[in-house]
Amino acid sequence: MYPSDRKLGEGGSVARAILEDKDICVRVATRDVTKPAAVALQDLGAEVVKCDLNSKEDVNGILKGAYGAFLVTTYWDDFNQEKEIKQGKTVADASKQLGLEHVVYSGLENVKKLTKGKLEVPHFDGKGEVEEYFWSIGVPMTSVRIAPYFENFLNLWKPVKASDGDYYNLMLPMKDIPMDGICIADIGPAVASIFRSPEEFLGKAVGLSAEALTIQQYADILSKTLGKVVKDSKVSLLRQMKGLKHREGEWSQSQQMERQQDAVERTGNLESWP
Repeated sequence: MYPSDRKLGEGGSVARAILEDKDICVRVATRDVTKPAAVALQDLGAEVVKCDLNSKEDVNGILKGAYGAFLVTTYWDDFNQEKEIKQGKTVADASKQLGLEHVVYSGLENVKKLTKGKLEVPHFDGKGEVEEYFWSIGVPMTSVRIAPYFENFLNLWKPVKASDGDYYNLMLPMKDIPMDGICIADIGPAVASIFRSPEEFLGKAVGLSAEALTIQQYADILSKTLGKVVKDSKVSLLRQMKGLKHREGEWSQSQQMERQQDAVERTGNLESWP
């Protein structure tokens, strides 16, 4: 079991879901076994082991004797696409060598390949390359392509106070196109179901989404929940990217997301997600 070291989010959700089956042993890999999320999984019965995905020795050790694995890699720790690809391929090679029967990888589409090089999206393209590598070397793998987290509304997509009135804006350049979303807690049960039905899902890429809403619909739900007026800003992509670049340092250092996620009990759609 390979959760991402970025808050043990998807991996922690999967571990908790599988731990509900008392006949399955779950091994969780993380760089820091003392972090609260790792300790909580240990308290639930998981074996929590220190592991560095950059180390072939660590990866082989953690996968030895396993039936399968859930793998999350992340581009966002240091914005290094090549590092993410190398980590994914290291796990793929070990999975092949050790004969794992089912790997579920948190992947995404290779946008650069799909557009013949016209567009590059590093946090998509790296995962897409890892997907392709798993299948090319014959690892029995399912890719789950997960929609953006609702939890993003707590940090990167946090409503911004308007300068011209007592309301807040969502700065997402989607026009009126619905955007899929999912809460992290729902990822685990979905992946656990995939593990239980390998004959249905092996060799496939599966999209995971709770619902697709326009930005104004998301704003309406946030307004109702928060008791504040939230609007779709109709921001352009160029302006949004400039704002993101300006806030990137603050976002990457913020601990607010971790504190809030620890306190939140999540349910199946955004309106019922506190």
